[in-house]
Amino acid sequence: MSDSIAVIGSGFASLAAATTLAAAGEKVNVYEKNESAGGRARKFETNGFTFDMGPSWYWMPEVFEKYFNRFGKSVSDYYDLVRLSPSYRVYFGKGDFVDVPANKKELFELFESIEKGSAQELNKFLKDAAYKYEVGVNKLVYKPSTSIMEFANAEVIGGALKLNLFSSIAKQIDKQFKNEKLRQILKFPVLFLGSKPENIPSLYSLMNYADLELGTWYPIGGMHKIVEGMVKLAEEKGVEFHYNSPVEKLCLTEKKVSGVQVKGQEIKSKAVIAGADYHHVDKNLLPENKRMYSEKYWDNRVLAPSSLLFYLGLNKKVTNLKHHNLFFDTDFAKHAEEIYDEPQWPSNPLFYVCVPSITDYTVAPEGCENLFVLMPIAPDLSDNEEMRERYFNILLNRLEDITGEQIKNHVTSKRSYCVEDFKSDYNSYKGNAYGLANTLTQTAFLKPKLQNRHLPNLFYTGQLTTPGPGVPPSLISGQVVADFMLNKKL
Repeated sequence: MSDSIAVIGSGFASLAAATTLAAAGEKVNVYEKNESAGGRARKFETNGFTFDMGPSWYWMPEVFEKYFNRFGKSVSDYYDLVRLSPSYRVYFGKGDFVDVPANKKELFELFESIEKGSAQELNKFLKDAAYKYEVGVNKLVYKPSTSIMEFANAEVIGGALKLNLFSSIAKQIDKQFKNEKLRQILKFPVLFLGSKPENIPSLYSLMNYADLELGTWYPIGGMHKIVEGMVKLAEEKGVEFHYNSPVEKLCLTEKKVSGVQVKGQEIKSKAVIAGADYHHVDKNLLPENKRMYSEKYWDNRVLAPSSLLFYLGLNKKVTNLKHHNLFFDTDFAKHAEEIYDEPQWPSNPLFYVCVPSITDYTVAPEGCENLFVLMPIAPDLSDNEEMRERYFNILLNRLEDITGEQIKNHVTSKRSYCVEDFKSDYNSYKGNAYGLANTLTQTAFLKPKLQNRHLPNLFYTGQLTTPGPGVPPSLISGQVVADFMLNKKL
């Protein structure tokens, strides 16, 4: 058997795992089905525009810094970060918007101007969120979550009430704030966790700390610069990348994985890390008696949403949009119901628009603008060009009406991306965009396990396992699984 370790996929989790293992002296080969690294964080270029295809929010900057520091490097060795100010804009209707300040004093003043007494409540809320961030991000998420006993320490048990593990973030916010605009601003960050605020534990107010205290940042050149930096570091540590190389199946002995099959050939490996979609690996790359979970198990999981995305190049500049823009001008609860409770194409959707070219002149030609439009939807919806075009018109009409900007007639480049693309490009279960929702019953040790119970040298990483969806959690996930393997001396 070869002494190398095979990593399937090249998203954030896979890159982090591969680099961590290589830095410890392991020989690592990464097999990526697409033509470039990054998974959902790939990019594409057309007509002078550079589009990030997936993640667009840079939060928790210390998670990235901690990662590069681990290898004697710094974020600044690979890309330049700028903090956005304002952090983002929230539209509540035509001409009715709030710019969320990066400056904390201005933030308190904003809240107080909207609801008397809310500055004091926000201060209390953020202090509580800071505690949860310290415990949640710095002490809990770096655990492999193989057993509940990992969390049986005095700090977690003694602080359970303070962590509000069994109460929802919606309940906490609604108790402290009465103004609906402030409630929506504070509930927005947990949408990254893939469920309704009513179903997300209050522990995740740590996301508000990440948002309002640590700030919203942007890597010049685009989010793909993170991937480029991670690939460069991985190659410096000796990781070998194989693109256009989908893994067709896992090769097995009686009790172990012996390698991966790529392009009809078996490549021997002493261990395998599956950074590809967990369900895809379980169902399609393994025989039934070696799978971790049944189809019924997967079907009962609460998935984070999928998305309908549009990448638009404009031949003009815009004045009424910021780098990040949230459109909460319709019923938040109704759209959430149509994602989670009664899955269907939304009747009156909320949406998000990113205009990175406002911050970064490198991603669009001079005098032009780069727009990324996202509408969250339920996973596994019927997806066709007619439906995409229908919602393109709905979203663009709303965007123009609310902001007063002329957009449609200035689109020179257009590409859509939706459920079928997530399935085709990433083998994504039901075409989900973000993985498993971080509900109480799908948190920590209640997530799919990172080690196969039948095959001890097969491991899993990424957004369907510990610690969950999002770029920083995926970055952590890869390190967690690699450290777990190294501790087992495989």
